[in-house]
Amino acid sequence: MAEQVFNWAFIGTGVLAKDVAKKITETGRHRVVSVYTRNYEKCCAFAQEYGALAAHTAEEAIGAPGVDGVYIVTPHTSHYEYAKQALLMGRPVLCEKPVSTDTDKTAELLRLSEERGVYFTEAMWTWFAPVANKVKEWLDKGEYGEVQKVHMTYHLRSINYAPRVSDPNTAGGALLDIGIYPLTYIYRLFGKPERIECRGELRGGIDTGEDVAMYYPGGKKYTWSASILDFWGLEYLSLKGTKGSTTLFFYHGASKVTLRRRRGGAETFRGDGGYVNEFDIVASEIRQGLTESPLVPHKATLEVMQLMDECRRQMGLVYPFERR
Repeated sequence: MAEQVFNWAFIGTGVLAKDVAKKITETGRHRVVSVYTRNYEKCCAFAQEYGALAAHTAEEAIGAPGVDGVYIVTPHTSHYEYAKQALLMGRPVLCEKPVSTDTDKTAELLRLSEERGVYFTEAMWTWFAPVANKVKEWLDKGEYGEVQKVHMTYHLRSINYAPRVSDPNTAGGALLDIGIYPLTYIYRLFGKPERIECRGELRGGIDTGEDVAMYYPGGKKYTWSASILDFWGLEYLSLKGTKGSTTLFFYHGASKVTLRRRRGGAETFRGDGGYVNEFDIVASEIRQGLTESPLVPHKATLEVMQLMDECRRQMGLVYPFERR
């Protein structure tokens, strides 16, 4: 018997929401059944495209009949509000990264999920895709030998991608929007570092970029940089070890990766790097009754947020809503 279609409530109707909705509904395995955004006209247009309920409130969208899961895809500053509301209503949540703007709010959402037995996970789609997990598998199996160097870049002139990116009132800037990708990648490969050093550029109340070093036992230092102002280095991963190496472009959504062995020979792995993987896996995990995803566990979400808070502390980055 074919598996039943998974029904989503979408909170948010921006650029990413539109792209995701199109891709997941084309599979026939997912349906958007309710939609909410603060602009009701935009809400209606989005809902009409998918035959969904255009809700007047988030509560109405979350509580709509047939909703299996809630996808939150709004500016960073409202993730916490909507995720908390959904969890309190007992609805499973897939929340775009970062799930909040600081460690305390993140910890509260994870606590609510665990106490109430309601599924909650961060939409870090890199780690729902096979390629990043293959790199980790190679690393864990010792295919790279002793890792000597890791450097990652995410430089994308995205300051005009959406108004939220340049707005300090919506926690805009490089770190929370794109820096989270290389930070999470290194964290998922090597765990939480002993310490982190961050030098950033601040302008107009946001960070426009940063250079970061993550320090591990044995004197290991792995580095990354991010910017929303330039394309220097683009999006690139370089991992070099005594036995093998990998270089990877567009690592956060890659569909192919190669391990090059120092003694000759290479192994190439291919896997879908798109959004659909994430939604298929999350739907399956919710149906299994899980409260968190083994691929993006609560601990990872919390510890990455702790590292981002430390980066902000070192840069002196405080958002306007945090000063009130």
